[in-house]
Amino acid sequence: MTSDAMARWDRKPTGIVILTVGDLVQSGDSADAMAQAVDRLCAEADSITGVILTSGTSGVSADCDISPLLPPGDAAAVFAHAEQRKAPLRRLEQLGRPVVAAISGAALGGCLEIALACHHRIALDAAGSLIGLPEATFGLIPAGGGITRTVRMLGLEKALADVLLSGIRYRPPQALAVGLVDELAETEAEMLTAAEAWILAHPNFAQPWDRPDYQIPGGGPGTPALEATLPTLVPGLRKRTKGANYPALTAILATAVEGAHVDVDTALRLESRHFTSVVLDPVTENMTQAFLLDKPKVEAGDSRPPGFAPHTARRVLVLGAGMMGAGIAYACARAGLDVVLADFSLENAQRGKDHSVDLVSQAVSRGQLTREQGEALLCRIQPADQLAAGADADLVIEAVYEDSGLKQRLFGELEALVAADAVLATNTSTLPITGLAASVRHQEAFIGMHFFSPVHKIALLEIVVGERTSDATLARAVDIARQIGKTPIVVNDSRGFFTSRVISKFLDEAIAMVAEGLDPSSIEQAGLQTGYPAAPLQLLDELTLTLPRKIRDEAKAATVAAGGTWTEHGSEPVLDRLIDEYGRKGRSSGGGFYDYVDGKRAGLWPGLREHFTKPGHAIPFEDMKERMLFAESIDTVRCLDEGVLRSAPEANIGSILGIGFPAWTGGVLQYINTYPGGPVGFAARAHQLAKDYGPRFEPPRSLIELAGSAGYYGDYLARAERTP
Repeated sequence: MTSDAMARWDRKPTGIVILTVGDLVQSGDSADAMAQAVDRLCAEADSITGVILTSGTSGVSADCDISPLLPPGDAAAVFAHAEQRKAPLRRLEQLGRPVVAAISGAALGGCLEIALACHHRIALDAAGSLIGLPEATFGLIPAGGGITRTVRMLGLEKALADVLLSGIRYRPPQALAVGLVDELAETEAEMLTAAEAWILAHPNFAQPWDRPDYQIPGGGPGTPALEATLPTLVPGLRKRTKGANYPALTAILATAVEGAHVDVDTALRLESRHFTSVVLDPVTENMTQAFLLDKPKVEAGDSRPPGFAPHTARRVLVLGAGMMGAGIAYACARAGLDVVLADFSLENAQRGKDHSVDLVSQAVSRGQLTREQGEALLCRIQPADQLAAGADADLVIEAVYEDSGLKQRLFGELEALVAADAVLATNTSTLPITGLAASVRHQEAFIGMHFFSPVHKIALLEIVVGERTSDATLARAVDIARQIGKTPIVVNDSRGFFTSRVISKFLDEAIAMVAEGLDPSSIEQAGLQTGYPAAPLQLLDELTLTLPRKIRDEAKAATVAAGGTWTEHGSEPVLDRLIDEYGRKGRSSGGGFYDYVDGKRAGLWPGLREHFTKPGHAIPFEDMKERMLFAESIDTVRCLDEGVLRSAPEANIGSILGIGFPAWTGGVLQYINTYPGGPVGFAARAHQLAKDYGPRFEPPRSLIELAGSAGYYGDYLARAERTP
């Protein structure tokens, strides 16, 4: 479609022009069409009453693909590109005629920036509509006027806290409450009627910030009222990043504050300058690779085997009503599935449903669900204490505790009860799928579906393929994941799979540093400042210390049984002493690496320093940070070599969404790709870490070969395709 074909111009008898421009994304042909349309509006302004701006599909819409807005090249080229794409929007808002944005779909990122350049915004309150500036969540800043205009619309504090730094995507009623839109409409016709009425009531309208008497709501940075509140944003931002490297967030804050000191046009140029510095930062490359390239591929189900008809699950039997099973039941019911939530007692099952009652109550109070929708969701969950209640289910998701004998017994009993072609899924996080499948006749229908807690918040679903799992079952599992709103990665069977195995390396490295005598508070700070969402010792307490030891003991037993030799990790003596000598098993038992008072963390246990810390012993802080990152990245390479992982995008997205690998890296393999010097530099640094801290850091042979061929970890994992 050419830019000429993308713009449609309809003039009503009232003199109002309805301007329909493609999908209203500021990239490619749509940007050219927008510029041409604004040229015509300016040329014919004297004969125009006003303008209603819409999209050819669904209003000012679409979750824009902004990758074309990141041109390769030097700073001057990036800056010029940013200035060029926002210039038509400045001309549009200075047209001298009222302009209304009719938002009938999603308006995110650059799409919302177009709407912000209009004088009035009316949004259709439709399912699926989201409104916001999410750039901060993938390492960029709004540079099409989004920062400049939201600050002038909402004030500095509100714009930063509610829109720019948070990157929240709002439903239309919430966007109205925040101030991103001015009206809501129930139908397309109502929206267009309201837009026309507003135009006729506001002839010759100008943006408030183009008037001589304009003042930013709440005042500028020097306003006394803001002098007390604005500085709190800086420590608030520091608390959010925990010292990790997220240049976009600091750039957004700087752009907003600096822009509030100057006129609109100067503020828009400041936006472009800060945008340029962010685009050229390596962190941006990593985050855009992860969230704009890798994540869409994974969400689209790229790992789904071709040739199978789309599958939709109807009725699911969830076994186990603990926090995990209860969360799975809620996710399935919210997606429209009928759910039987079964446990060993009806009381336990009902308690599991109560988890959904609480989540529904929260969703209704936040406007995410209507009361009627919430009640319908809860009606879809049936508590039960008998497997027979799940008769004819076409999906089983087992979520009982990690006991292979129990899991096998349950599957052996239920297989005859459910539909003959049911997908039989286990939520185990570590136990090999192939072994668990031995208890069922139709092993081709058996698969792992590893959810993450809390299920209603974490989007990732790790699908684990056993030795006998069929492609048809895998295709169905991917479809089910997408049906219930999860992002699926597909891995092959092994002990710990990918996510549980790799996150254990992060935790083990932190404990090993305790064993070496490093100060535990420094270890925690290293984890936080690296960008992990939780400090490692704190996370271990949440998981309980007995769980990693149980997993370790099972892995050790399996290794020895297979004729292998177990290599002890430096973390093992610390865990054993904490559990066996000091009775500290984690938060749930009242104490682990931390002390707890009334269930709340009350600081690191003093015994750590008494029994483990060597006064005066220290290593470079950067080494502490990189040991955690390298431990996970190197084991990810081993997962590739062993055939556990199937693609680089799944490794990257799985590590960020599932186990908290720092988002600024772009994921475990992207971290290797863009480490200073690329894979060559990473391998050299790994050799040095191995020399200083142990052979576990030695780079695998495949990584050395990759570095030697000047390769990198791309979409596909066949070595022949690992080339630049």
